[in-house]
Amino acid sequence: MAGNDMSDPPPGVVASEFAAVSVSIDHQGNGPRLRLEDLSGGKVAFLDALQLETLVWLPPEQLTALLDPSANRWRDAPPTS
Repeated sequence: MAGNDMSDPPPGVVASEFAAVSVSIDHQGNGPRLRLEDLSGGKVAFLDALQLETLVWLPPEQLTALLDPSANRWRDAPPTS
């Protein structure tokens, strides 16, 4: 890095046999946030501190429900509420 505190470091990669995600800190918004990119599909999401804290406190059974790929992935139309 060239000594600029606000420059983004190269992303890390968290991968398993089921998924690969690039993880980095984004400083382009109103404050720092986690930038996540699905390396198989290119979808990008940003999580702020409150969203990350919510994940930390989420009960395991609620987190498990989020892991069902048929709930939000591989659909032609967006899911309805």
